[in-house]
Amino acid sequence: MSNALNGKRFAFLATDGVEQVELVEPLKAVLDAGGETDLVSLEREFQGFDHLDKADRFTADRTVDEVSAHDYDGLVLPGGVANPDFLRQDADAIGFVRDFFEQHKPVGVICHGPWTLIEADVVRDRTLTSWPSLRTDLKNAGANWVDEQVVVDEGLVTSRKPDDLPAFCAKLVEEFAEGKHAGQHAAA
Repeated sequence: MSNALNGKRFAFLATDGVEQVELVEPLKAVLDAGGETDLVSLEREFQGFDHLDKADRFTADRTVDEVSAHDYDGLVLPGGVANPDFLRQDADAIGFVRDFFEQHKPVGVICHGPWTLIEADVVRDRTLTSWPSLRTDLKNAGANWVDEQVVVDEGLVTSRKPDDLPAFCAKLVEEFAEGKHAGQHAAA
């Protein structure tokens, strides 16, 4: 156990349909590095999935309408197909995500999670990766999409899939320990 994140607090934004392993593995990595975490969601309870099968239910610490990016040192957006689709339709969730970029705070996103970033209009002129089916969506939103295990662009850490979790978690903790990114692009 490291103490690289002692004294820092991180939000994990997820809702029904979240790919469970993409939530719990980064959460464990942040906790193991000494960070504090809050599960933030649209509702108090949400359903995790193992691909297309229901997995565990989770209880959120806070709902997205109760939080502010000012309360946190960084944000994680796990994937799953339904999770980011629900999040990108919620104005509070989009505002919450956008605020992390405006405050130049590190953000980690995996799999289908970048759909939420597209809606928040924070991918333009950034290099990132995702689940391959999002490539065209990301390019159309102005991003430079690459097919790599983990990509870092000024505090934005992205990965493609559950198999990338070891590299994603390691890079996420590293970027979270680094903190603010003054050169990070603000939302448009």
